[in-house]
Amino acid sequence: MKKIEILDSTLRDGVQGEGISLSVEDKIKITKVLDGFCIDYIEAGFPASNHKDAEYFERMKGVKLSHAKLAAFSSTVHPGQEPEDSDAIKKLIDAGTPAVVIFGKAASDQVTEVLKIGLEENLSIISKTVKYLKEKGKEVIFDAEHFYKGYKKDREYALSVLRSAAESGADVLCLCDTTGDTMPKEAEEITKAAVSCFPYKRIGVHFHDDTGCAVADSIIAAECGASQIQGTFLGFGERCGNADLSVIIPDLKFKLGYGFGADMRTLKNAANAISEISNTRIRNNKPYIGKSAFNHKAGMHIDAVKKYPASFEHIDPSEVGAERRFLLSEISGRNTLLDRVREIIPGAEKDSPELALALNALKEKEYFGYHYEAAEASLKLLLRKVFYKYEPHFNVVLYKTTDDFPSANGELTSCSVVQIEVGGKTEMATSLGNGPVNALDKALRRALRIFYPVIDEMSLTDFKVRVIESTTTTAAKVRVLIESTDNKETWTTVGVSCDIIDACLQALTDSFEYKLLKSDKNS
Repeated sequence: MKKIEILDSTLRDGVQGEGISLSVEDKIKITKVLDGFCIDYIEAGFPASNHKDAEYFERMKGVKLSHAKLAAFSSTVHPGQEPEDSDAIKKLIDAGTPAVVIFGKAASDQVTEVLKIGLEENLSIISKTVKYLKEKGKEVIFDAEHFYKGYKKDREYALSVLRSAAESGADVLCLCDTTGDTMPKEAEEITKAAVSCFPYKRIGVHFHDDTGCAVADSIIAAECGASQIQGTFLGFGERCGNADLSVIIPDLKFKLGYGFGADMRTLKNAANAISEISNTRIRNNKPYIGKSAFNHKAGMHIDAVKKYPASFEHIDPSEVGAERRFLLSEISGRNTLLDRVREIIPGAEKDSPELALALNALKEKEYFGYHYEAAEASLKLLLRKVFYKYEPHFNVVLYKTTDDFPSANGELTSCSVVQIEVGGKTEMATSLGNGPVNALDKALRRALRIFYPVIDEMSLTDFKVRVIESTTTTAAKVRVLIESTDNKETWTTVGVSCDIIDACLQALTDSFEYKLLKSDKNS
């Protein structure tokens, strides 16, 4: 089985992405996730650039990794400087990592226009930096910055940069597509040339996604003989991001037969963990790990997948820890709804009166504006109510929300009063919030936890509002989708009304009811 090394730069290149900010604790947690997934190298930061990275490396000295090698990152020494006099190189060595990543310019115009030095001086800087780090016992990965663009402008100089690093002892020569504009055909041609010129060295590649080609370029490079692929696990990074390892790794594994030490069934869990720690969302249509990656909506497709999954699935979703989902909508057919009905009434058939009841209820709700394709939790509650198989845990007797304007501190403060009834007993709660929905959510929780402490296990993770009938302007009907989680499962609920607060209350109520239904089943 073919092998290839993976270097993950989530903790270094990834944090350069807009909106990404990781604490030292966050970085340590992600390190453990990546190590658990058997990533070969974790490029974890630039110790000379900030105190956070320096602290991270200091703390990691007491952490034993089971598979990954930790790597610290830095530039070559500055012009006119010797390695032993460089504070950045000293901090790189003091980081105590077995491997280091050092970058230098590989494009002649970058040397003359950015560094403002001669081409030969740049080669000398690369050579003495790599030699010094090798003398200190480090495994050296040399990142040839701007290599692909530099190769197209001045092939000989770009290769001379690699040669300088190679002859000085660099263990890996990494070809960097720094501006992310290398096309797949160019990636193939240039990677092949580098591999043929340095057959005695490991060749790495580092692509950015400015033209949307980073994954394709990385896979082509692997097929051209590159032995190390660099990227970030969820693809985030500066500008348009880095090559997405959560796509590259399963592509290489399942489509091209490469071997990895990781259990690929943990791919989705690893991605979810990194997403949660970094406070980012995995887009629904991301290959392999996205929420929609193995969803089916068209009735004919669903029917085919049930008979023969390979009809519309390129792999079994369980191979990456994902699940197949059949979406319920106006085009998904009776069979999809019948599956949901059978969860409640196991013996239901296509001609069962229960299915007819369910279809009528669904059509009526969808005509009004409800949308259950993305709100499975609300659908399950609806069907239970249709079949009288569900008794609500609580009823909202009354609610009231108000906004104060102008407020004393310059921020709009909302207040909500909620009264609920549970088993003949009532409870009223009041809460302030950052907006009426937040106030309503907090007041409802405060009242519910008196009867159901398990409510504290759940939290809201997403909130979407869509205007359904825009032609009626401010009197328009709105649809609200609320996503919730208890860190074991994530579910979505829906509410529809001409009153946005009422729509929010419907979605909130369903969210709490679904959690309580889950708790009933577990107990």
